[in-house]
Amino acid sequence: MEKEKVLNTNMKDYSKTLEIAQMILICIGALIIPTFLAKFLNSIFGANSYIASHSQIIVGGVVNTALIVAAINVKGWKKIIGIITLPSISTILGGYVFKTASVYMAYMIPAIWLGNFAIVYLYKLLLLNKKVNYFITGIVSIVIKVGIIFLGFNILKAFGVFPEKLVQNLQIAMSSTQLITAFIGMLITYTVYVANKRSIKEN
Repeated sequence: MEKEKVLNTNMKDYSKTLEIAQMILICIGALIIPTFLAKFLNSIFGANSYIASHSQIIVGGVVNTALIVAAINVKGWKKIIGIITLPSISTILGGYVFKTASVYMAYMIPAIWLGNFAIVYLYKLLLLNKKVNYFITGIVSIVIKVGIIFLGFNILKAFGVFPEKLVQNLQIAMSSTQLITAFIGMLITYTVYVANKRSIKEN
């Protein structure tokens, strides 16, 4: 199946030890950081500090970095499914990024999962299989990811799922904030991409 073939693609094969270490680091980025980083920032800088109030940008940047690194370096649909589903669950359960809106964000999980899957799959398809330029791949993947999430938000909003007082903040969180954090992930992961290319050339 073409989709399974794409998901089984990675940029570079690693030894078993490095593969396990990499998966641990990615899972830390995808699961542990969304749960605890915002809480840590709150306790260190104070809940009303500039850094703590922008924790969604920091957490989202880390999560998108984990997703794009996984797209480039991890193969196998089971691993990929785990990585794309962990961040949203841990972020919502942690309750520190979306705070009082966390309970309503649970309705967004399917759209977030689809968006996360889209960015991972499109990086694998365009960058690794079609050899499209890294930044063109990134822009296309990010726009589609954010489009899916924002569409999901608007569908739920049309059904009155979200309280009116939260709509504006959630609209920003599901649109411009998603774009910013995905671009942060793209830029950070470019260093991994370049390092992989150099390593492949040297070998």
